[in-house]
Amino acid sequence: MNASPDRSPLVRWLIVAIPILAIVVFPAPAAVTPLAWRTLGIFVATIIGVILQPIPMAAVVIAGMTASVFAGAVTLEKALAGWANPLVWLVLAAFLMSRGMIKTGLGHRIALLFIRAIGKSPLGLVYALLSTDVVLATFIPSNGARCGGILFPVTLSLSEAYDSKPGPTARRLGAYLMKAVYQGDVIVAAMFLTGQAGNILMADLARKVAGIDLTYARWAQAGLVPGLVSLALLPLLLRRLVPPEITDTREAPKMAAAELERMGPMQLPEKIMLAVFALVASMWIASSWLPFHNTAVALLGVSVLLVSGVLTWRDALAEHAAWDVFIWYGGLIKMAEILNDYGLTRILADSTAGFAAAWPWGIALAVLLLVNFYAHYGFASITAHAAAMFTPFVTVAVAAGAPPFLAAFSFATFSNLDASLTHYGTTPAPIYFGAGYVSQTTWWRVGFVVSLMTIAIWATVGVGWWRVLGLW
Repeated sequence: MNASPDRSPLVRWLIVAIPILAIVVFPAPAAVTPLAWRTLGIFVATIIGVILQPIPMAAVVIAGMTASVFAGAVTLEKALAGWANPLVWLVLAAFLMSRGMIKTGLGHRIALLFIRAIGKSPLGLVYALLSTDVVLATFIPSNGARCGGILFPVTLSLSEAYDSKPGPTARRLGAYLMKAVYQGDVIVAAMFLTGQAGNILMADLARKVAGIDLTYARWAQAGLVPGLVSLALLPLLLRRLVPPEITDTREAPKMAAAELERMGPMQLPEKIMLAVFALVASMWIASSWLPFHNTAVALLGVSVLLVSGVLTWRDALAEHAAWDVFIWYGGLIKMAEILNDYGLTRILADSTAGFAAAWPWGIALAVLLLVNFYAHYGFASITAHAAAMFTPFVTVAVAAGAPPFLAAFSFATFSNLDASLTHYGTTPAPIYFGAGYVSQTTWWRVGFVVSLMTIAIWATVGVGWWRVLGLW
């Protein structure tokens, strides 16, 4: 007897179709035109498709944009204009530069240098790995490539070097390292515009919804202090929650030194990659004083890598994650613009004004942030979560009277920090959980405790720091 077919994609498609059926069954509200109503239904269906993924995310977005064209919501030319947005190209270029970082081994070398310097204890190893993540996050917008592609192999090899493997010996060292590096990466993702790919989407939405320009320099400046405080305290907290049995790792710096010796001095491709890293990062930081768009700077970096041969065009084509993000990101940006063009964002703000007026803006903002944060138990992607909830929640918070920057940046950072909760919260989570060192029960328990710490820090130190900077 043949096995029954997998019906889960069909079920997902049926759920995706609910908003489309709703716009057919229910008439548009008085303040919404029939065309805007159809557009809203298609957008909501697309977001649900992005979350459930009956087909890959990029394919869902293409289908949603195509439906918008046939529904008359947008012309084909305007629909395709989403992929001409400079921010979409910024994401693509940054992904390609991160490929150069991995290919040349520069990221691996940076991790080894930190381990050699401060890796004499489990606590020192964690600080070394997290320091590497901070450095790389100023440049690499993929936490999957950064935390999964560069840091995970180092973390795993360190664990195994101390005879810590999944099972009875997991607690010797591996469980602590795996949990600490992943939880730290979630914090690092919140610290920079390039912390993870969805941040650039949220920066674009913040400009459209709240009129706030979250530039590379402004995001880094605002995220630095609460991020560093969180990273300083996280390994200490986890040392109590997932204590390593080994307390002395003085052999680790020696192993790092030996690996660095094996790698030898930096070769020309690695030197070029380092120069591009320094050039692009410094120009991004100084973007407010330079006449060049951040995307132009990123494309300059990619061009140097391609012309010099550090990256080949075959390397660029093989970076599937980059092209995947390019497709769905461009489509989502355009669909959000279409909603704004039809005034649906303004209508949402007006319709929630009554609720917003019922509470002081501080209470309203706090409640919305907590709801948004713990809603991530239902999401397996930071970007999907942000695409679904960032615009309406920021809109409601601003309508309640919250300062626009405080509302937009709080939701942007919390949308990263909430990935601490589960073993599927963002791309690197399944990698670290799948290593087998930490049980699901422990992962969720520790993730919840870490969430209490990060919420407390970013809601106090962060908000106070932003006030000192005059951002709200």
